[in-house]
Amino acid sequence: MYRILLSFFDLGAHGTSWKKELLAGFTAFFTSAYILLVNPMILKDAGIPLSAGIMATIAASVVGCLLMALWANAPMVVIPGMGINALFSYTLVQSLGLTWQQGLAVVITSGILFLITAVTPLGTWLTRAVPVSLKHGITAGIGLLLTFIGLQKGEIIQASDVTWIALGDLGRPVAIATLTGLAVTLFLFLRDVKGGLLIGLFFTCLATWGLTGQVETSIARVDLREMAQAFASADFSLLQIPFWMAVFSMTMIVVFENMGTLSGLLPDTKKFPQAYKVTAVSTIASGVFGTSPTIAAAESASGVSAGGKTGIPALVTAVLFAASVLALPVIGLIPDNAVAPLLIVIGGMMMKSVQAIPFSDVSEGFPAFLIIACIPLTSSIADGLAFGFIAYPLAKAAVGKWKQVPALLYWIAGLFLLNLIATSMVGH
Repeated sequence: MYRILLSFFDLGAHGTSWKKELLAGFTAFFTSAYILLVNPMILKDAGIPLSAGIMATIAASVVGCLLMALWANAPMVVIPGMGINALFSYTLVQSLGLTWQQGLAVVITSGILFLITAVTPLGTWLTRAVPVSLKHGITAGIGLLLTFIGLQKGEIIQASDVTWIALGDLGRPVAIATLTGLAVTLFLFLRDVKGGLLIGLFFTCLATWGLTGQVETSIARVDLREMAQAFASADFSLLQIPFWMAVFSMTMIVVFENMGTLSGLLPDTKKFPQAYKVTAVSTIASGVFGTSPTIAAAESASGVSAGGKTGIPALVTAVLFAASVLALPVIGLIPDNAVAPLLIVIGGMMMKSVQAIPFSDVSEGFPAFLIIACIPLTSSIADGLAFGFIAYPLAKAAVGKWKQVPALLYWIAGLFLLNLIATSMVGH
């Protein structure tokens, strides 16, 4: 069995080891495990029973990560996406008026359209049409988003009625634990300590428990009778205009958010085509299991930063997500701020991509800047991409270089513009 796995994942050719890959897997799981707590709560606001949401989240994550490990052999974590789950619950269901069963049908339909894109030459054309400057902007933008999330989770910044965000109360126990954990995590990372990110996570846990004096689970008891209520419950209302408006918006998000994340985080770009297909199939599976779409998560950067190069981190994450069915109360003990230092450090490392953006050419630099700024400020990778992709052909046209823009990129920009309009209409 060992030789089979060694041959399948081809660790030698990737220049890695079992120890490094396994540590990357554990790091990726604990960085993304929060989705077990957060996603079901958001789905509950759409009407999906909490226990059903928990099981759907676990099932979709297990299948997505397994596909990524065994089909693409890539170290990407596939979990229900933050932001798109809010779109599902608060826009599709609460604003647009679809039932959650119809919302799941939207997920499946969008996944099918996504898969058609991924398995046809269109997927390759889309990838080639995206300028290098925008790709580097996507990586940096995702890094800033991770940092922003980490600062929020660690209570280092807080909401403000005057300036939108402001410095948090650094004298609070959670903030002190986060800053201490950040110092330890950064030290371990800079010293290239094996498993340093994972050690930093557990250190922050201990510091938070010690300073707050609270060790309690945030997972309520799972109701076995509710577990399967969302499975295969999609209601296809194909004759309703709101249904197709929702399909259009969600398809745009899953197609381009996965493209952006995979382009920015995959250590080996040759694995992009297979990984892209995996995210499409996983989107369809999400709707069947009863959750909002899974995506290639930005949190995958933690496993990649820990040295993950093969599908082993995704396989480890899948196994741990499956095992979490039995350990939900234990996972619930992990404080929300424990992953903050990891996200902040990883975000900082991803910012090095700005070095490859030719800011001396404003027609290249400004659209990339919009992506970098708008991804964290809108808390949405898809919305950040929209602003950058729309600005790129406009900037090129302004300097008389409109012929240098691939024709497909004009179509992409137009679709992003339509998506922003459609999303605005859906939201109202």
